[in-house]
Amino acid sequence: MHRSPSRRTRTRRSAMRAVVPVALGAAVCSAVPSAQAAPLPAPSSPSSTAPSDDHHAGFGLAARTPAPVAPRLAASAVRGLDVSSHQQNVNWPSVAAAGAAFAYVKATEGTSYKNPQFDQQYNGSASAGLLRGAYHFALPDRSGGSAQADIFLANGGGWSKDGKTLPGALDIEYNPYSGGTCYGLSQTAMTNWISSFVERYKSRTGRYPAIYSTTSWWSQCTGNSAAFGAKSPLWIANYNGTPLPLPKGWSSYTIWQTADRGPFPGDQNVFNGSLADLRKFAEGSYTPPPPGDVWPTVQEGSSGYRVTGLQHLLNAHGAGLAVDGRFGPGTRAAVVSFQKSKALDADGIVGPLTWQALIITVQSGSSGHAVRAAQALLNAHGATLDVDGEFGPGTRAAVVSFQKSKALDADGIVGPDTWKALVD
Repeated sequence: MHRSPSRRTRTRRSAMRAVVPVALGAAVCSAVPSAQAAPLPAPSSPSSTAPSDDHHAGFGLAARTPAPVAPRLAASAVRGLDVSSHQQNVNWPSVAAAGAAFAYVKATEGTSYKNPQFDQQYNGSASAGLLRGAYHFALPDRSGGSAQADIFLANGGGWSKDGKTLPGALDIEYNPYSGGTCYGLSQTAMTNWISSFVERYKSRTGRYPAIYSTTSWWSQCTGNSAAFGAKSPLWIANYNGTPLPLPKGWSSYTIWQTADRGPFPGDQNVFNGSLADLRKFAEGSYTPPPPGDVWPTVQEGSSGYRVTGLQHLLNAHGAGLAVDGRFGPGTRAAVVSFQKSKALDADGIVGPLTWQALIITVQSGSSGHAVRAAQALLNAHGATLDVDGEFGPGTRAAVVSFQKSKALDADGIVGPDTWKALVD
C-alpha cells in the first residue's frame, strides 16, 4: 500500500492505545439477524497480546516477500483495495475516480476488536459507487470459529443479495502474536476451526465467506487442505507478480491481493473477471475462470529457485552467468541482452514473453544448460537429481513424477506446460 511515515507512526501508537471494544448489535448494512454472541469486555489495559489494528490482510506477507514483483495487469483489469483503521478516513470519491471498483474493509479481529473506522470506510465506499465487503482477521487460538463468525456478523460482516455487498471474508494467515505461525494448532485442528467459521457464516447468511490466505501459510497450517475449494471463493495473496500456485482444492481464484502499496490506499487487489462478473460475484452467482497463461515475474532483487532456473536457461542461450539463484546486475544485463536478441521489450524483467522465449524442450538424450535448468527446478519441487546437464533415466523418472503431481501429460518431456509448472 502507499505506506507513508504516518502508517508506521500509527502502528507504534496502536500499541499504546486501548483497544476499541466491539459494539455488539451494530451490524452495518447487514441483512442477517443480530448475532448470538455474548457482549465482549474491553481489555482492562493495553497489552502486546490484545488485538489491535496493526493486523490487516497481508500483515505477515510483506516481511516474507523481501523482493516483491509488480504484477503486469491488463488495462481492463478490475482493481480494488482493502483497508483497515491504518487508512483512517478514506477519501472514497477520490479512490473511485482513480479507478477502484471494489473494496474490502476490516471489520473485526478475534473476539474483542472492531475497526473504529469501519462505518466511514464501509458505508463511504458504497456511497462512492464501489462494491464492498467486510473481512475478519482470525485469531484461532482465542475462541472457536463459530464464535468469531458470530462476532463478525454482529459488527458489519454480513451479506445480502443487494448487488453491492460482497461476501464476508475470513482472513486466516500468519500469527501476529506469540504462539507460532499456526497459532499453536495442529493442521487438523486448524482445518476444523476454519470449517466451524465458514459453516457458521453459511448457516447465518446463506452464503459461504471468501477465504483470504497465502499458499505458503495454507500448506503449512492446514496441510494444504482441499476441503474448502468447492465452498469458499479464494482471495489469494501473493506479491511475486503471479497469483500462482494456488492452495489445494481451488482451481482458480476470485481476488488476488497483489501488493501492500500502490495507487489506492491500503493493499492492492485485482478481481478475476470483468466488472459485470464482479456484480455477479456480489449477487452470489459467479464462478471465476481458471488462471490464464500466467508465468511468474522475476526481476532484479529476486532470488530462489526461479532465478536459478532462469540463469541456467540464459546460459543455454549463450550467457556466462555464475548460477547462484540471485538476480543481480549481471543477471539483469544478461536478460536485457537476451530480450534485445528476441526483439522483446528490453526492460530486464522476466515475465511471460521472456520465459516463453527462453524455454527449450528437453527430453531423454538431451544435454546442456537447459537440462541443468530442468534438473534444478525439479529439485526445487522435491527431486534429488545431480544437476549434471544429462537427461538420463533418473531425470526422466523425476519429470514423469512431477508431471503426474501436476495432472500434466506424463510423457517425460519437458515442454512449455511442464516448464511453466516448474517455475510456478
